Amino acid sequence: MEFDLNFTVVCLFRIFLSFIAGFTLGLERKSRAQAFGLRTLILICESSTLLAILSLYIPKLMGVGDGGRVMAQVVSGIGFLGGGAIVRQGLNIKGLTSAAIIWAAASIGLAIGSGLYIPAGVALLVAVFSLIILEKFEEKHFPAGRAKTLHLGFATDSINMSELKKTIENNGFIITDFNESRIFSQNQVILHYSVKAPRRDDFSDLINDLQKIGKLTEFSITD
Repeated sequence: MEFDLNFTVVCLFRIFLSFIAGFTLGLERKSRAQAFGLRTLILICESSTLLAILSLYIPKLMGVGDGGRVMAQVVSGIGFLGGGAIVRQGLNIKGLTSAAIIWAAASIGLAIGSGLYIPAGVALLVAVFSLIILEKFEEKHFPAGRAKTLHLGFATDSINMSELKKTIENNGFIITDFNESRIFSQNQVILHYSVKAPRRDDFSDLINDLQKIGKLTEFSITD
């Protein structure tokens, strides 16, 4: 195949667009101090774009062949990279969003490499909208998102369990399970709640409300 200046310019343009897409997604991840940041997602997006270009170029060069196989291998290979981003920490699963962004970067790169600029641009906008705008929506309407264990200890032989449950829920927690134990010799009630905790780090209000129910001797929130 002879050198085609127009084709080369188009390829360079597509790679540039993939750089912008990867940079945009990487910037969002880096702003959250995630392991997958700018360079990683730029490389994923640009590599996918180049492989998509190759899938279109090889059949023209050879006269035969199925360029779609190249894209299929990208889809297969990117799954391993995305799977490596998912880890378990205590009761929570971390890295699902990063894994999804890896898939998004690869698919956007393939779309750009195939010349589907508008679908790729719309996909990038939807991804950014989902990551930034919808997060605020989730925090407002679904504040409890982290699986935690709430451990409480009271120096008393009786607790109003209904009031205690209501107090916990009024502070933004969702109770999913409950265990109770008592130490009669020390006149203590020990309670373990499996909860979905709100996305905050200060639980002073909850502690103050619990102290109104009984003499609080133990308090901890762990994964």
